[in-house]
Amino acid sequence: MARILITGGAGFIGSSLAEALVADQSNFVIIVDNLLTGKLENLPSPDLNNWVFEQVDVNDFKSIEKIFNKYEPEYVFHFAAVVGVERTLNNPLMVLEDIEGSKNIAKLSVSHKVKRIFFASSSEVYGNPFEVPQKEETTPINARLPYAAVKNISEVILKTYGQEFGLPYTIFRFFNTYGPRQSSDFVISRFIKQALSGKPITVHGPGTQTRTFCFISDTVETILKILYNDLRLNTTINIGNNEEVSMLKLAEMTKAITGSKSRIEIIPPREEGEILRRKPDISKMLSILRRPLVKLEDGIAAIVKVWTEHRGKGIPAFPQSPYKLFNSVYLSHIK
Repeated sequence: MARILITGGAGFIGSSLAEALVADQSNFVIIVDNLLTGKLENLPSPDLNNWVFEQVDVNDFKSIEKIFNKYEPEYVFHFAAVVGVERTLNNPLMVLEDIEGSKNIAKLSVSHKVKRIFFASSSEVYGNPFEVPQKEETTPINARLPYAAVKNISEVILKTYGQEFGLPYTIFRFFNTYGPRQSSDFVISRFIKQALSGKPITVHGPGTQTRTFCFISDTVETILKILYNDLRLNTTINIGNNEEVSMLKLAEMTKAITGSKSRIEIIPPREEGEILRRKPDISKMLSILRRPLVKLEDGIAAIVKVWTEHRGKGIPAFPQSPYKLFNSVYLSHIK
């Protein structure tokens, strides 16, 4: 049985990964979260006995050390972080504290001989990119805001521990990921929430800025294949989609899919300015996934369906459409 620690495991991506890992009974998953933004309702089914939850702040060395001593994890997914655009902009000092968490995880992973640490970095490290699409090895890092700087520093910490102590690592640079459990701090969830409630769908100006959006099942399946097949050791990989859409187009698409009568309202750009384009080179990801990515229209429709059917209930990580249901049968084919 593989012992797998997920920090930030009650958050959006962390809990979705946890649910997929727990579906494989050969895993024992230790879920750690301080519940700043994570939610207890995101945790796996209590009927399963191959996971445990501990409310711990990874930035506190003694607290997270107790977890390592108690469970002796073999693999670590370090996904804990302060997230959300407004939250990270309004709390820069709190964001900077996450550097300590990355140092703590790296130190403990070395001392406990962890087989590999997987780190959730971000497309934010590219900042306003010097080239499109952004490539892992050649696109210069242009991290200026605290959140982006912390992700970049954490990448450097991992690479340094890899060089000095032989700590095996993989760095995921997540581009915009979306799914049923994502909070309305993020654009697709915010647009859907506004559309379903009949409120104006608010687009930060100018609205022509583009992003790409990766459905959660594409993200998690790529991670699982890397883990189970021992791929991408000591490297960085972009995790995302390569189909660009403008924010105005996204708002129009959301309105059409939900059948909403909401009006689309352009609001002032954020003070730090909007990044005009963000598009990853995902050739490495596609070579691992080996299937088409979920179309944006299908992903949005799936979220709307789940939200409508599960009001007041726990939200499942993976809707049955698109395109596959994460269960033990499906997971057996990933390995």
